[in-house]
Amino acid sequence: MIIDILTGFPEMFAGLVNSSIARNALLADSLRLWVHDLRHYTTDRHGKIDDSPYGGGAGMVLMAQPIFACLDALRAQRDMTPRLLCMSAQGERLGQSRVRELAGVEWLIILCGHYKEIDARVFARDVWEEISIGDFVLSGGELPAAVLVDGVSRLLPGVLGNQDSAASDSFENGLLDAPYYTKPEEIEGLRVPPDLLSGHHARIEAWRAAQRQQRTRARRPDLLEQPPGSPDESRENH
Repeated sequence: MIIDILTGFPEMFAGLVNSSIARNALLADSLRLWVHDLRHYTTDRHGKIDDSPYGGGAGMVLMAQPIFACLDALRAQRDMTPRLLCMSAQGERLGQSRVRELAGVEWLIILCGHYKEIDARVFARDVWEEISIGDFVLSGGELPAAVLVDGVSRLLPGVLGNQDSAASDSFENGLLDAPYYTKPEEIEGLRVPPDLLSGHHARIEAWRAAQRQQRTRARRPDLLEQPPGSPDESRENH
């Protein structure tokens, strides 16, 4: 899988590349991740990628020219058709089913907005899917892009030590996951539930299944109201 990230602030992805699950994906050769600095594509002699909005108003607008130039250069490099994503508070809410679907795409280009807005002509020239990680506003699309890359990366082959771990995550089966415990068996009077110490696989799985139902009912009852197989995009933000 190839992911290209378009941003004016590439340094924000240093942690993602060097110390997150995305690094495992890179080392496993499951992911090729490229972060492109839009300032390298601007024709402004001072390296500007933003300017004031026509019509006035507060804030700056990310210019279309460096985005067009970067996008066109990437397309010219590869004999493939990319899926274009833009991280935006106005986009469709990201959910686990969308993350899993995107993990199967061969080439993603993710545009990170910044400043007040992106020049609207960016969306007039090319078809971008706008994706949001929640109903709140951040200073840019870099952090949401890192969230998306992390979510996608952990689903790629060879990235997790045990791929079954992802299959039991919250939302994978429409429920929140069960609680987990590790050593020691007792700490400050708090003991691990006996079912988990039984060594009986069916008993352990029955306990976890019951816990998933109980936890979902307590924390996210809206998930239980969805018909089986229904889209979960508007309900997730993790």
